[in-house]
Amino acid sequence: MEFDWTLFSGKGVSLEEAAEGFEDPFSVRLWPERGDIAEHSRYFCLGMTLRGRGVFSVYSTNGKQTKVLTARELTEEESFFYNRKAREYF
Repeated sequence: MEFDWTLFSGKGVSLEEAAEGFEDPFSVRLWPERGDIAEHSRYFCLGMTLRGRGVFSVYSTNGKQTKVLTARELTEEESFFYNRKAREYF
C-alpha cells in the first residue's frame, strides 16, 4: 500500500502508528453513507498498532494511493466495535 502523507494531521498519533493501523489484518474499513464526509469520498479505518494502540484514521484513495488526512486514538466505543468485528474472524 502506497501512502500520501502531504495533508496528514496526526492528533497524538505518529505517521508510523497510522500506517500500522492500515496494515492490521483485522482493521475495519468503513464508508459513511451520508453527510459531508460521504460527499467528499472520505473513508474510515479502525486498526491496531503493533503495540496494541487503537488508531482511527480518515483517508481517501484513488485505488493506487491512500491519502491519510488525519488519525487519532480510538475512543472507547470505537475500540468496542473494533474488538467485536475482530472476534468475527475467529
